[in-house]
Amino acid sequence: MQNILQTHQLTKTIDKKDLVKNVDIHVKKGEIYGFLGPNGAGKTTVMKMITNLWKPTSGTVELFGEALTPTSYEVLKRIGSIIEFPCFYEHMSGRENLRLHCEYMGYYMPEGVENALAMLGLTDAAEKAVKNYSLGMKQRLGIARAILCRPELLVLDEPTNGLDPAGMKQLRDLFQRLCAEYGMTIIISSHMLSEVESIADTIGVIHHGRMRKEISMKEISETNTEYIELAAADLTKAAYVLSDKMHLNNFKVFDGNHIRVYDSAVTTDELSKALALNDVGLSAIGRKSESLEDYFLKLTQEGQSC
Repeated sequence: MQNILQTHQLTKTIDKKDLVKNVDIHVKKGEIYGFLGPNGAGKTTVMKMITNLWKPTSGTVELFGEALTPTSYEVLKRIGSIIEFPCFYEHMSGRENLRLHCEYMGYYMPEGVENALAMLGLTDAAEKAVKNYSLGMKQRLGIARAILCRPELLVLDEPTNGLDPAGMKQLRDLFQRLCAEYGMTIIISSHMLSEVESIADTIGVIHHGRMRKEISMKEISETNTEYIELAAADLTKAAYVLSDKMHLNNFKVFDGNHIRVYDSAVTTDELSKALALNDVGLSAIGRKSESLEDYFLKLTQEGQSC
C-alpha cells in the first residue's frame, strides 16, 4: 500500500541537543497511525516538522510522494492539523473562526462549516465567542477547523487534551468515520495508549527522541504473549514457591503487588494448588494477554537500558 507520509532520518537539533534523531515514519494511505511516546519523547517536534512549522536539521519529509520544502504550499493545503493547543480569534464566535479559515484556505463550500460544527457537537455553541469556550470545546473547535476543508491527511497532536470520556469516545468514532467515509489518513500523537489501541491500524513508538518500533496492531495481536497474573499478600513467599517448589523461571514481579507467570505449560489450577499448599493466600488469579500498554512499556524500558 502507498505511503502518504514518510520521513527519512529526520533530525532536529537545538543548542547542540538532539530533540529527535534519525526518525523514520511510514504512514499508509487510508490508515490511522498512532504515534506514541511519553511526554517529552519528541512527538510534537516530529509533528512540527511534518507540517513545515519547523525545518529539520537533517533528514527529509515526503508527503504525497513529494519532498517537503519551505515552499510546498500546495502540498500543505492537502493537510489538516492541530499542533499543541489550537489558537483562535477569541472575540469571534466559533462559526466566524471557521468561516475565516475557509476564506484563508480558498475553500468555498458554505455547508462545510455547518457540517464540521455538527460533527464535533458544536452547533449549539457556534455563535458563542471562543473566549467563553471551555478547554474541551476549544479542542473540538480545533479539530472542526482541521477537518473543515476535507484534507487528505490529518495530523493531530494530542487531540483528546481537555476532553472528558464521552468527548474522547466521540472523537474515536469521528476518526474512524473520517477514514471509512471520506478516505482520510490520520496520524495521531498521544501518550494515552488506551485511546490509540482502540482505533489505530499501525503504531510508531518514540522514546528519548528515537523511534523504537513501527508495527501494525494486527502484528501485535498475533504475537501477544499470554500469561497468568496473580496477586498475593506475600509476593516474596509466592515467588519462592514458583522458583524453588515449582521450578518456574519465566515469571516477573510487577509494581510490588502482582506476579505474571509466562510459562505456557502451567495452569491456574496448578499454581493455585501449589501456593495454597505452601500457605500463600491469593486475592486474584487469572489468565490474560498483553495489552498495547504492556507492549509500549516493554519497548520504552528496553530503551532506557540501551
